[in-house]
This record gives sequence, structure tokens and C-alpha cells, in this order.
Amino acid sequence: MRRRASGILLHITSLPSAYGIGDMGPWAYRFADFLFQTGQSFWQVLPLNPTSPSSGDSPYHSVSAFAGNPLLISPALLVKDGLLTLAELDPPPCFPKERVHFRSVIAYKGKLFKRAYLRFKAKADRDEFENFCRQNADWLDDFVLFNAIKSCFRKRSWSEWPRLLRDRKSVAVQIALKKLDRFVERGKFLQYIFFKQWKRLKVYCNQRGIQILGDIPIYVNYESSDLWANPELFKLDKEKKPVAVAGVPPDYFSATGQLWGHPLYRWNKLKATGYRWWIGRIKRNLSLFDALRIDHFRGFVAYWEIPAGEKTAINGHWVKAPGADFFKHLLKRFHCLPIIAEDLGTITPEVKEIMHRFQFPGMRLLLFAFGEDFPSSSYLPHNLEKNCVVYTGTHDNNTVKGWFEKEATVHERSRLFRYLGRRVPINELHWEMIRLAMMSPARLAIFPMQDILGLGDESRMNRPAKTEGNWKWRLLPGQLTPTLAGNLREMTEIYERV
Repeated sequence: MRRRASGILLHITSLPSAYGIGDMGPWAYRFADFLFQTGQSFWQVLPLNPTSPSSGDSPYHSVSAFAGNPLLISPALLVKDGLLTLAELDPPPCFPKERVHFRSVIAYKGKLFKRAYLRFKAKADRDEFENFCRQNADWLDDFVLFNAIKSCFRKRSWSEWPRLLRDRKSVAVQIALKKLDRFVERGKFLQYIFFKQWKRLKVYCNQRGIQILGDIPIYVNYESSDLWANPELFKLDKEKKPVAVAGVPPDYFSATGQLWGHPLYRWNKLKATGYRWWIGRIKRNLSLFDALRIDHFRGFVAYWEIPAGEKTAINGHWVKAPGADFFKHLLKRFHCLPIIAEDLGTITPEVKEIMHRFQFPGMRLLLFAFGEDFPSSSYLPHNLEKNCVVYTGTHDNNTVKGWFEKEATVHERSRLFRYLGRRVPINELHWEMIRLAMMSPARLAIFPMQDILGLGDESRMNRPAKTEGNWKWRLLPGQLTPTLAGNLREMTEIYERV
């Protein structure tokens, strides 16, 4: 981030499409064109890893830290590549345009993928596919076999599989590979198609001066191929079950803290390997994205450890992590680390020191700027430093309009109007907040698409306190109007972010 720039946060699932969920097809390219026309330099997305209804369809709770989400594969591009016919697509079910219905999409796309795989299997030239499988074998083989075995055992946790399979004994693994060969290869095929379509889209964006900002959750799911393949790197007992899990302590927002339940890393084991697993994860993500946002960055410096079996996060304690040593190792492997640290909430001096030492920009949310610490709030535009990323809000927050109407106190509204110098009609408020971010010293300003459109509470992407109904919002085809593009372009030019 050497120059002033701006961008939009819009996950791939939120794009329009005829197939029930946003994908990497025609509308992804149209949105890239919209970014180019409006002078935006960044497209921020959420994690692209596989999702499942059992984890609330959250991109932050995945069965793999390396794999791509097949639901994002474009049926239209499969037709273009000769793996499906138009007749096989038409007519698609009558999916809702404004929301994703994940279970219906999974059923529909699953049938299409089976047809595409059979057509691909009949092809003589598979060199590109074989190269992909060889180059990604370090994570791909484990992922596809784990998924295939898990489908056989339905809802059973991998820790409850037959012991030889649970412990990945060679004989058991080889038998499983033979029995599940068809499912294993189809899984590899879907990953191949995913990364092929993503690579095309990324090249298209980069050619238009648009960088893609990805997202890495610091922790991984217990029910994942990562845990099954690397149990020694996590705090598990002899039965491969967690002895401690992640969360955050009680605070102003929650008297019992937050119990996330993710397994914790054995940082001493990771360090002994030269952080090999994490280096592979960063390498994979840097091949997908131009820059990375790391969620819960403070966990690299210290993390809240909660004994497994606790019902709340109250009885946890802080444990130090080797953040400085970890990032020094990463810098030896990668000549630069284009990382944005999610440093929201209470951040210790130790975390700030790590960010300063490695020059990682943090995040500043305007929705947090008008509390009782006004006007000294570190989130207010006049208090921002250059090396940070300013947001109106993120996927975890309400929209600007929704915040003002349903969450902001009378005092917060008053402070906002004092800061703006006037009372602003609700239908103009989102542009005024965007203007504040645009004019700030921060080198990068990012806006959720919902705030660009001035949408309300009904359009927020995620409500962290709820386990259902999230990640469903979608952009409608008619919302990217010439007027909207013109307004955004003009503001981007005025504040020299083009």
C-alpha cells in the first residue's frame, strides 16, 4: 500500500447469477469492470474455502484451510469449456435472487458437477489436471480422501472413525483409497476446476489494475482435513480430541466471553518444523490473492485458551505465542508479506509492537468512531495514521444505515452529526461516511457493497451472535447503475484514490 487507494468488500457468493449463488462466471467479470470504471483498486473477498450447512455455511468454518469452495464454480464457464451443455443447465430451479439458499444450491450443483466430471473423465488430454494434482499433492490428497471418508460415515466426527483410519495408518488409508477412488478423483477434479476458474478471474482483475484482498481465519475447524492430517500440530489428546479450544475473554460486549471452539495450535511443534504448515498455507493464499487480511491477528502474539468441555469462555487464560519469531520465518520465505492485521477490539502493546516492527497495517472502522471516547477515538478520520485500512464497516457489522437506525445511541448520532457539521438525511448518510473514509489519511479505504448501495439492516452479511441465517445476502443485477458508478468514481477522484 504505497499509494492512496480504495476498494469494495463483496464476497463471491453475493454476486448475481442464475444458479442460486454468486460464482466465478460472467457476473464476477462484470463486477471487476464496475471496479475498474469507478477507479477502485481493491476487491476484498471473504475466505474461499469450502462451506457446509453443518457449520452455518460460514466461510470462516471450513473443512480445509487450503481447498476452494466448489459452490463458487461457474456452470456457465463449464459450458464454455465443453464440460456441460446448455441443455443441461436449462431451466435452473427458481432460486431467490436476493438470498442464497445453500441446501438447494448444493443439490443442484452437485448434479451438474457429476455430469461435468464424467465428461471430463472421457477426455484424452488430462496433462494439465495431472500437473495440478502433483503440484498440490501436499494438501489435496488429504483433503479429498478426508471428504470421501467423511461422506461414508455421515455425521460421525473423524475422531470416532475406526482407529486405523482415525490415526491414518498406511494400510487403512490404502484400502480407503481403493474403495473410494471415484470420489477421490472427482474431488480433485472439482478443485482443479475451481482454481482454474479463479486464476482466470484474478488475471482479468490484475490486468485492470485491481488487486484481490483475501481473508485468512487464524484458526481451523476441528472437523477438517488439516486436523486429521496434522494432529501433532494441535492441542489434542491421545484420542485425537481437543484438550483446549480458542475464544476471547469476557468483556464489555459479553459477560461470558466468546467460546469459538476451534482447536489451538501447539506452537512449539510448529516452531520445530520451521512453521512448515503455516508457510504452506501462506504460500497457497499468496497464489490466490494479492494481499491478505488475517482474522484475529492478536492470536499470533497471545491467545485465550479455554479447557475443552467448558460451556463459556470465562475459565480461560492467556498464553503467549511466538509471533515475532513466526513472522521472521515468513519473511525469510517470502520477500514481502502483504498482510493486513485484524486488530479490532482490545489490543495490547505487544501486538502493536509486532505490527509496527513488520509494518502490518491495522483496521479502523468508522462505525466504532462515535462512542464515549469521542473526539479522541482512534477510529475517527482525523486520528488515523497513513499505514492503516479504514472501513465504514465489515461483514461482521451492521450496514451504515442499519447501524444508525437500530444500534447507534442518541449520543452516537449526535456526535456523528457534530463531526459532519450538519444533520444528514438517512438516505445520504452512507455517502457521507464513505466521504469521511475517502478523505482520511489512511492509504486504503474499503467499503462493503451494502454501504455503497445505502442498504439497511436486512442486508447485513453476518450477525456473529446468530448461528443461522448468515452469509446469504446477494447483489441484484439492476443495482450497479451508471449513476452509482458515476458518484463513486467522482468521490474516488476527488480524494486522489484512483
